[in-house]
Amino acid sequence: MLKEVKRNFVMYEINGFIYTLTIDNPPLNVLTDELLSEIDDVINEILAQPICRVLIIRGNGEKAFVAGADINQFPTLNEESGKHLVEKGKEIFDKLENAPFPVICAINGFALGGGLELALACDIRIAEQKAKLGLPETRLGILPGYGGTQRLSRLIGPGKAKKMMFTGAAISAEEAINYGLVEEVVPNGESYEASVRLAKQIVNNAPLSISNVKAVVNRGLDVSLAEGQELETKYFASLCLTQDMKEGVKAFMEKRKADFSRR
Repeated sequence: MLKEVKRNFVMYEINGFIYTLTIDNPPLNVLTDELLSEIDDVINEILAQPICRVLIIRGNGEKAFVAGADINQFPTLNEESGKHLVEKGKEIFDKLENAPFPVICAINGFALGGGLELALACDIRIAEQKAKLGLPETRLGILPGYGGTQRLSRLIGPGKAKKMMFTGAAISAEEAINYGLVEEVVPNGESYEASVRLAKQIVNNAPLSISNVKAVVNRGLDVSLAEGQELETKYFASLCLTQDMKEGVKAFMEKRKADFSRR
């Protein structure tokens, strides 16, 4: 570990090209307003550091990744303050979705409400066997407001997404992988280690290629197949001008590991 930066409820570590953001508000890592602000500050710091090639997000403790938003703030909400609350969360989570590097979520326990919405804003989700995932907002008379209604339905399909949101029931890690909600299920206590292993695989590849893959896939979800393929062609052609493309091809032909420079 080269560096560690600590806030009241959030910290991040730098280990080479891999960053880890840890949410530390035990026992449930509830997303209070202050904690959300700290996540925003940390994400902005990381985005300003071009060395980051993979970000891992995890929750501290054994019980929860993030068990939801701070319900104590709900009784005083009105239309205006409710709008401000969800727009703040959306803006923060959008930064993760649009980050120029992959974001991996290590789900070590409960991922409920805003916690699952945070996980949905990540590119890849790795869950432990004990994990429980759900959007219980309808039990509180509200709906998922940090992008959950949109990201979940796009990820697993509207039928399964509506079932989860209509019932408010949490599903198991096994159900989640069958739904396509998580990409991998690992033994309890191993979600972070599995995320690091995956991150190490990713950083071996060209960072500009990874960034462009993420952009093309994300943008392609909102356009037609033909338009998506046009985007693919555009991004492919732009990569042909990079030093990383030349280095990757040369390293392959010379049977050695490529030394990518993000240029």
